[in-house]
Amino acid sequence: MKILNCPLNGPRPLQEFQFGGEVREMPDPDRVSDEEWADYVFRRSGEPGVKREWWYHIASGTWFIAERNNQTDETLRTYLPGSE
Repeated sequence: MKILNCPLNGPRPLQEFQFGGEVREMPDPDRVSDEEWADYVFRRSGEPGVKREWWYHIASGTWFIAERNNQTDETLRTYLPGSE
């Protein structure tokens, strides 16, 4: 069974989580062109390596960030937004 560490509840089975996508800085929607907005919404680098990702712990309703190597599937650390 795969385990992911929730920053509030500790190690939990992966089935209790939902992936929320890569953490990326959102451009100001009032100041970007349609092309730049589409680039933000639809394009990802997709390169293997360490990524910062949003994860949601369903049982506690907690969003947090996981730093994970998407090539080896190793989670390096998890933390609440703003606490890094």
